[in-house]
Amino acid sequence: MQWEAVIGLEVHVQLATKSKIFSGASTAFGAEPNTQACAVDLGLPGVLPVLNAEAVRMAVMFGLGIHAHINQTNIFARKNYFYPDLPKGYQTSQMDLPIVGQGYVDIPLESGEIKRIGVTRAHLEEDAGKSLHEDFHGMTGIDLNRAGTPLLEIVSEPDLRSATEAVAYLKYIHGLIRYLGISDGNMAQGSMRCDANVSIRPKGETTLGTRAEIKNVNSFRFIEKAINYEIERQIDVLEAGNKVVQETRLYDSERDETRSMRGKEEANDYRYFPCPDLLPVVITDEDLQSIRNGLPELPEQKRQRFMDAFKLSEYDATILSEERETAEYFEQVATQCDDAKLAANWMMGELAARLNKNNLEITESPVPADRLAKLLSRLKDQTINGKGAKAAFEALWEGADDVDAVIEAKGLKQVTDTNAIAAIVDEIIAQHPEQVEQYKAADDAKRKKMIGFFVGQVMKASKGSANPGQVNQLLQQKLS
Repeated sequence: MQWEAVIGLEVHVQLATKSKIFSGASTAFGAEPNTQACAVDLGLPGVLPVLNAEAVRMAVMFGLGIHAHINQTNIFARKNYFYPDLPKGYQTSQMDLPIVGQGYVDIPLESGEIKRIGVTRAHLEEDAGKSLHEDFHGMTGIDLNRAGTPLLEIVSEPDLRSATEAVAYLKYIHGLIRYLGISDGNMAQGSMRCDANVSIRPKGETTLGTRAEIKNVNSFRFIEKAINYEIERQIDVLEAGNKVVQETRLYDSERDETRSMRGKEEANDYRYFPCPDLLPVVITDEDLQSIRNGLPELPEQKRQRFMDAFKLSEYDATILSEERETAEYFEQVATQCDDAKLAANWMMGELAARLNKNNLEITESPVPADRLAKLLSRLKDQTINGKGAKAAFEALWEGADDVDAVIEAKGLKQVTDTNAIAAIVDEIIAQHPEQVEQYKAADDAKRKKMIGFFVGQVMKASKGSANPGQVNQLLQQKLS
C-alpha cells in the first residue's frame, strides 16, 4: 500500500522584548539560573499581571506578515496543568479569541513549485521555565529565568506532506520573524522551537489518521529526521496490523528515534477559562494602520522585486529572499557585479555548498559580498574562466582578501590571445589524427558530442587558462 504523510506544525517563537509578557523582569539570555524570575512570573499571592504592549505589537506585525485576520479584540485564558517548571500551575495563553486568525505562507518546493500552507492561528502566551536533567544525577534542576518570556505560538494547517516541506515551512517562518525583527530565531538558545503533529493515511484518502505529536525539536535537521522517523514508525505499526496511538513523543537525536512521553492531551484536559486578571485586548483601527505602515519589506515583497528587477525565476527569488541576511548579500553581489543571474547561480551553488559543508550561516561566510562580486566581475570580463573562478574562490574561502592578487599569484588569468590559442589547437589536432578522421566522418549530432574531446585536450594543454568559447570556435573552424 502507498502511504501519505499529513503534517502540521506548532512553532513557538520567543519575542524579542526586553521584559517579560506580564512583568518587568528581564528576558536577557544566559543569566545565572533563577535570577530573572520575579514575583509576577512565579504567581506569588497578591500579584497582578500587566500586559507588555510591545509583545502585542510584535504579534500583530507577524499576523500582517502572513496575510492573516487580526482579531482586534482578543482575550487571554488560563491553561491549567501541573509541571515542575510551571510555578503557577497554569499558563496564561489565548484560546477562543487569539490575536492572529487565519493566514498563509508560500513555500518553495524542490520541484521549483511554490506551495501555499495555511496558518490556523497565532496566539500570545507566556513561556514556562526549563527543566535541567543532564547536570543533576538522579534529580532534575529547575531554572525559572525563562518563565514569563513572551511567546507567539504559530499553528499551521495540516497541509504539509513531507519532512522536506516541513523544513521549508519552518525556514520561511524563521526568515519572516527575523525580517520583522520580532525574534532572533536562535534555535540553539530556544528562541524558536517546534512541535510536529504527524499522521499517515493511505494515499488518496481524505480522512486524517491518528496523529502523534513530537515535542520541542530545536533544529531544522532534527525536525526533518524526527518526522522521517515517525512516518516510518507509523507505517510499520499499521502494516503490522496494529493501531497508531495518539500520544506525545520526544525525539532522541543520539539514537535518531522518537519515543513515547505521555498520552496526548486535548483542549478540555487543560480546563481553559478566561483569565480573571487581564482585560480583553483592544487594538484600534489607528493602531493597526500604524503597525502596518511600519512594516519593513517582507520576504514575499522582496521575492517579487527580485523577479521584477533582477529577472530571477520565482524559485530562485524565493530561495534568495527567505533570510534577510541572504537577500542583502545577494543584492550587494548582484548590484556590484551587474549580473543578477550569475550572482544567484554562485550563491545557490558554490557558496551555498561551502556554507552547508561547514555548517555556517551567510553572516559567517569567509567570503564577504563585495569580494564575491569582484570575483564574478573578473569572470564576467573574461579575466578568468569558470575553472579559474573556482580556484580563486577556494583561495578567498581560505582567507585571501584581494581577488586580483589571487588571480595574479596563482596564474589564473585566461588566455584570450587568438593566435596563442590557435597554436595549441593546431598542436592538439596534429596529435590526434584518428579522432580528427572520426570527427570529419560523423554527422552534425555526433560532432557536437565529439568536439568535447578536443576542447578537453586544449584546456589541459593550456592548464585551464584558454578561453573555452574561443577554443570551441577555433576547433570548429579548423576541423570543418
